[in-house]
Amino acid sequence: MRDSHPPSTWYRQLVATVPRHIWLKATVTPLFIAVFFGAYLYLLKSPAYPITVMPFTALDQFIGFQPRAISLYVSLWVYVSLPPALLGTRSELFGYATAMAATCLTGLLIFYFWPTTVPPAQIDWALHPGMDFLKSMDVGGNAFPSLHVATAAFSALWFNFILRRFGAPPWVLGLNWVWCAGIVYSTVAIRQHVVVDVVAGLVLGIVVAHLSLRRRPYVPIPL
Repeated sequence: MRDSHPPSTWYRQLVATVPRHIWLKATVTPLFIAVFFGAYLYLLKSPAYPITVMPFTALDQFIGFQPRAISLYVSLWVYVSLPPALLGTRSELFGYATAMAATCLTGLLIFYFWPTTVPPAQIDWALHPGMDFLKSMDVGGNAFPSLHVATAAFSALWFNFILRRFGAPPWVLGLNWVWCAGIVYSTVAIRQHVVVDVVAGLVLGIVVAHLSLRRRPYVPIPL
């Protein structure tokens, strides 16, 4: 006998999780970002130890400066908000928040004990208004590891986990990885980080995400 209530398509299931615990999501996410930025900017402006300049490699030179990549760079703030918005239980929200906090705290501890910065770029930032504003806020300090890259990699793995659990098609899974790769690439293309920072950020984000996801089954949450 045919089921009179066929399962929802994957995207309808995803959308249905957004209203769950909406006030918790809407409160914790911006609060977390605000607290993180407070600590990040404090360490940026008040380093406790001498600042190390990170090396500029041949790969950095090959990539070159591409100011238009700033749109990918700032898209991180949308990207990192998607996984928690698509989680449907308090336990998973808590697990995600704890792991993301561990990622950021690890980076902040490294910034405290080993302040770093990117090499000076021979670029007139005033010729690039978007870049000029970014550089006025973040002068390229707190470079190693790149937390921009670490949080992007962390979010990519969690986003992949969520999409697979709800049966998203391969092209959607691929789009997730392309978006993450674009964000990672942009950090070097706009001279906000160098390749060494990116590699360290990838290691940090991937390791913490793997540890937080290793025992979570790919079982859709009943709607």
